[in-house]
Amino acid sequence: MNQYLDKLYRIASRPERRIIGLMSGTSVDGLDIALCRFRGNGMDTEIRLEQFITLPYGAEFKEEIASVFSKSQVDLQKLCLLNGWIAEQHADLIAQALKKWGISPEEIDIVASHGQTIFHAPKSLHGIEKFGNGTLQLGDGDHLAVRTGIITISDFRQKHIAGGGEGAPLAAYGDYLIFSKAGENRILLNIGGIANFTFLPGDLNPDRVFCSDTGTGNTLMDAFIQKVHPGTYYDSNGQLASQGRINEKLLQALLDHPFFEQPFPKTTGPELFNLAYLDAAKRKAGTSAISEADIMATLNRFSAEGIAQAVKSQIDAPSDFHFYVSGGGMHNPVLMNNLRNLLPGIQFKDTSALGIDPDAKEAVLFAVLANEWLTGGRVNFGEGRNGIPTVSMGKLSFPG
Repeated sequence: MNQYLDKLYRIASRPERRIIGLMSGTSVDGLDIALCRFRGNGMDTEIRLEQFITLPYGAEFKEEIASVFSKSQVDLQKLCLLNGWIAEQHADLIAQALKKWGISPEEIDIVASHGQTIFHAPKSLHGIEKFGNGTLQLGDGDHLAVRTGIITISDFRQKHIAGGGEGAPLAAYGDYLIFSKAGENRILLNIGGIANFTFLPGDLNPDRVFCSDTGTGNTLMDAFIQKVHPGTYYDSNGQLASQGRINEKLLQALLDHPFFEQPFPKTTGPELFNLAYLDAAKRKAGTSAISEADIMATLNRFSAEGIAQAVKSQIDAPSDFHFYVSGGGMHNPVLMNNLRNLLPGIQFKDTSALGIDPDAKEAVLFAVLANEWLTGGRVNFGEGRNGIPTVSMGKLSFPG
């Protein structure tokens, strides 16, 4: 037997496993690294977040990603080279985190890597009849495994597409396993570059679990502030948005897109919600001369409107649900105030109330997917529904 197959068998057979989950989002601000300890699997999954850190990317990394990110035409040589290079950068950041924590690589069983999304192409967006859904994450698992010396599970989204999904959002799987609670209806809202929410029914019926993107979260706000204030990557504390006023004409133009009428579940990305989308909406609304602050205030409200509309369309009485928020958008007070105004009566908590640091949640969820790939794979996530196939996701890479 291959020595790594034997090691993998022993890891899967142990009562506990230590898995590092990695997440690098579309904001490209840094690598989220979550060290998790697992017992069990499926609905019996027990998880403890032992360590978490976000290590920021340098300017060079951000520039390299920007050169290929969300572009319909790119340099193929650059794309090929970045696949291994990104994994090597992530491996070095893992080494930094482990050194900071005083933990050796030999103490880690598995690395679960999301990679870096470069392009997301659901059929609903590309519209090419002969092709299905597509998505591409760079950061090759083999390079990561060899560089760290740790068995790696990566490239989770491809199996989701192969099974009939759109490759996103994947939050439903981990949310259902670790955040469901009998007798309590829950909404898990994640506001990253793109916002998504998961409905977890109190009766624990997997056929009722629901997850979908809602539209833009931070991505359009981030793109705008990066354009008008180079070197600034996001609207910290909603500072610029708080100085402006919502322009209703621009807001309605932003909301006037077929995406918001598409059936749920659905997925989207910066391939749609980008500066070209904003410019088109400004022309349509005749608002080309409004201030930067008013644009940011309107973009902020646009993100909140997408979330609120999606929640209201799927849930009859939002006040009957417990809402838990995660992702970078939860730190934007203007965005959260907009949500409170649009969803009155809702008390928004963050996932720390459920035992998971909200900034770590996405990285933790990929560790959960890896644990399930390794030891579970028997959970039925519902039958006969589009968008949430019952699949076990991830590809295996050995260090040698």
